[in-house]
Amino acid sequence: MGKRALIIEARFYDGYADNLLAGAKAEFEANDFAVTVWTVPGVLEIPIALAMAANDAQQGGTRYDAFCVLGTVIRGETGHYDIVAGEGNRGVTDVAVAHRLPLGNGILTVEDGEQAAVRADPARKNKGGGAAAAAIALYDLSAALGR
Repeated sequence: MGKRALIIEARFYDGYADNLLAGAKAEFEANDFAVTVWTVPGVLEIPIALAMAANDAQQGGTRYDAFCVLGTVIRGETGHYDIVAGEGNRGVTDVAVAHRLPLGNGILTVEDGEQAAVRADPARKNKGGGAAAAAIALYDLSAALGR
């Protein structure tokens, strides 16, 4: 069986999500990973889905070799940004460390839509592709360590 990657994407902002996903998929596919995509409503749901994937593998379900999380949090007029950005990223890190997942984090935390557009665009900053590349690097490290 070949290498398998799971991308968990938050679709709260569809346009940015499309670009982040395109960049991540292209990077994984260029490195011979079969890609599965799970979609959740927003960034706060990403850690829950990631934990589900990790637990499913422990129970004999689908095992993925690399993981990538994608989403966008744009600062608004209230403190909600701080909660979503902080707790979403904290949750992802907690799950990844607890389960030793080779994970790339492509959750954008930006001030406005223009920053999100530049970072999500595969032709510009390509943060989706960068997150997939980070996951691949951790997968390679894990393989080199014999895990």
